[in-house]
Amino acid sequence: MQTQKTILYNFHKNLGAKFVPFAGYEMPIQYKDGIVKEHISTRESAGFFDVSHMGQLFLSGDKALENSLEKIIPLDLKEIKLNQSKYSFLINNKGGVIDDLIITRTEKGFNIILNAACKENDIKEIVKCLKPEHKYDLKNDLSLIAIQGPKSESILESIVCGVNKLKFMNGNHFQFENKRIYITRSGYTGEDGFEVSITNSKAESFTKLLVEKGVKPIGLGARDTLRLEAGLCLYGHDLNENINPIQANLKWAISKRRREEGGFNGWENIREDLKNGASKIRVGIKPLGRIIAREGTKIFSSNGEEIGVITSGTFGPSVNSSVAMGYVKSEFSKINNKILLGVRGKKHDAAVSELPFYKKSYVK
Repeated sequence: MQTQKTILYNFHKNLGAKFVPFAGYEMPIQYKDGIVKEHISTRESAGFFDVSHMGQLFLSGDKALENSLEKIIPLDLKEIKLNQSKYSFLINNKGGVIDDLIITRTEKGFNIILNAACKENDIKEIVKCLKPEHKYDLKNDLSLIAIQGPKSESILESIVCGVNKLKFMNGNHFQFENKRIYITRSGYTGEDGFEVSITNSKAESFTKLLVEKGVKPIGLGARDTLRLEAGLCLYGHDLNENINPIQANLKWAISKRRREEGGFNGWENIREDLKNGASKIRVGIKPLGRIIAREGTKIFSSNGEEIGVITSGTFGPSVNSSVAMGYVKSEFSKINNKILLGVRGKKHDAAVSELPFYKKSYVK
């Protein structure tokens, strides 16, 4: 299958991007300043991310659409207000996570943002739940640009008037160069920020304005360090079809009514873990020293028993230390519990840590 490019590919190239294949796309991993400087720019000022490779799926239909989607998404969809967004999942028959997603109520139904590597399969799974009268459309004519960081509000407000009124996980329609665009106050870095859904024909002129106003381009490398410091999962690493939301320590992303009533895929397994506790659980991990525990690193108890595995690990520039997440047997998941990490043939000291490593600063 041919590698795809987003509409901003040449724009990234002109900014000095280094590209890597990612989820079927040629994506910038970093720019001239490098990953650490990009990371710090986002934390201290503002950075933009091209996330146009992700799927923007629009669903429309009658009230029965909510009931259909609730079979595969464990949210109380009736409680989501117009232009409000929620983080959740597509769930398989065993309760495992097919994908994590953001769902937003629109005038005609819902918009779901899907991970790039999963979007084709996601659509197949969603369609299984829909009725013939329900319509779905994966919008390939739209780009998605994220602006993240403490200065993102003031900068974006200077381009699109009114965005400063948006609250976290809420959006609305705005105008840019006589085109209707949609902006939500959201992101995946632990910073205040926005995601802008904009027609492909306007994506470059919009992004040029961001750069002119001092917003730095951010690649996949810093995107990963930022989300890991914020304790946020990456699908295919910290989440997959064999991990359920309770094991992933994401119980909060299942609506209260759904935790009580069920009625979605894999409910029996999830109910069991809600009632009795999961046998394994996702935790934060702080290596005690300068070692970096990468994905796949084995986790041991202080007595040397193998108790889990690292699913994400890196150096966190904002916290100036190595950070990691992984799954351990639940009895070893207590905060500050001493553990060992098997790195390069040796066992290194570490401890279970609270998440996030870096305090979020969302605007509620």
